[in-house]
Amino acid sequence: MRLPLFNIVKSAFCTCPPKYNINPYLGRCAYKCIYCYAVKFPSFRGPIVPRLRLKEDIVKMAENTHPRLPVMFSDATDPYQPIERKYEVTRRCLEVLANKGFPLLIVTKSDMVTRDIDIFKKTRTVVSMTITTPRREIAEIIEPYAPSFKSRLSALRRIADEGIPTVVRIDPVIPTLNTNEKDLETIISKSAEIGVKQITVSTLKPVRGFFKTLKKKHPKLFDSLREAYRDGEWIMGYKYLNREVRLKIIERIRRKVLIYGLAFATCREGFPWLNTNICDGTAYCRSTLKRFMT
Repeated sequence: MRLPLFNIVKSAFCTCPPKYNINPYLGRCAYKCIYCYAVKFPSFRGPIVPRLRLKEDIVKMAENTHPRLPVMFSDATDPYQPIERKYEVTRRCLEVLANKGFPLLIVTKSDMVTRDIDIFKKTRTVVSMTITTPRREIAEIIEPYAPSFKSRLSALRRIADEGIPTVVRIDPVIPTLNTNEKDLETIISKSAEIGVKQITVSTLKPVRGFFKTLKKKHPKLFDSLREAYRDGEWIMGYKYLNREVRLKIIERIRRKVLIYGLAFATCREGFPWLNTNICDGTAYCRSTLKRFMT
């Protein structure tokens, strides 16, 4: 019984260094983001299910796992969705791992993350917050039940003020929807203002069934995105924008990020030369980086 390794799919342009990964919850995340890629996996469909056995199993998993690479929470479901207030599966796992000396990588879009600052300060920790738009009217379409832009920024500020490294993920970047220059500038400038260290960017990569669902719920958005992805390509079960189109989008955002003095990275895009740091943000919690940067 060991910590599970994160599945690095190089054929889908994944450049993540080795790390472990834990999803404390199964089923469809409560935030109901329309862009969710986890729905392609059967374990992350249907009602939310807390993995209560993890609260006991995590002890043996930590004891039996070497070396002590960073542990990510999580790659397929938010570790701080509302049900965590009741079950505290995430907190229990974090407590055990921090006490065992594992570095932590938190990936969330919830301001509840500030609850566990006391644990984060016990070990090397990076908090990565997904922020896709500053506009509520857009957020209500793409991530209707997630915390507000202001709530996420406020959480990041509290965490950064405690000396814990923070990263913002503009993920996904959705053509025609959240690519407005002023909106991107707002996310980047506010991030720099509160002490965020890095911006990581990834374009929308729809999974099979995405367009069918989108057509029913948001027919106008469906029309524009269908056209945007018309000359894209399927890679490992994901529909990618045309390579040149997504390169231009990413380069444009990169220029803004560098102006504000932040580190920049892409996630599963195939343009590693654009990165000034490793993509997942764990540069700030790993003791050895050289072998991951060459």
